[in-house]
Amino acid sequence: MTPTNEATARVQLVFSLFDADGNGCLEAADFELMSERVTAAVPTAADGVKERLAASFRRYWETLLTELDANGDGRISPEEFTSIVLNPQRFDAAVDEFAEALAAMGDPEGDGVVARPEFVALMLAIGFAPRNIEALFDAFGPDAGDRIRVDTWAEGIRDYYRPEKSGIPGDHLTATTSG
Repeated sequence: MTPTNEATARVQLVFSLFDADGNGCLEAADFELMSERVTAAVPTAADGVKERLAASFRRYWETLLTELDANGDGRISPEEFTSIVLNPQRFDAAVDEFAEALAAMGDPEGDGVVARPEFVALMLAIGFAPRNIEALFDAFGPDAGDRIRVDTWAEGIRDYYRPEKSGIPGDHLTATTSG
């Protein structure tokens, strides 16, 4: 299967954000730094929820290292990472765990919904652009209380990693905005 242009753009953006130290490759330290930033974004989240998210970042890294580190150097290059869009089934379990954990972080009350402030805080901590975050939240169809369902967000995260997907809410994250 040939990935869509949108899927390739999404994966390239994720690589640039996960490269938390900006050295051009992904390493374990990048995922620890990202985990610290994101778990700190919603201070009211329960410790167990924060640990679940931290564990999902560790598993994501371990899966990348196992599946993509072609030369065994303990680092993932942009080229190695891009292959994620060619074989998403190798990452389904790690992406599922990450999607569920991240969406749960946005629901500190445990009522099944994520309010805009928590969503924005988490997405800013990851490094997405504010206008793109707002466009994504709106694309998820918030209710009258300006909230989205946890399962809607988790499914949106899963879709973000699917190579055949285009025209999905997650494409708002790669859109170029002005102003």
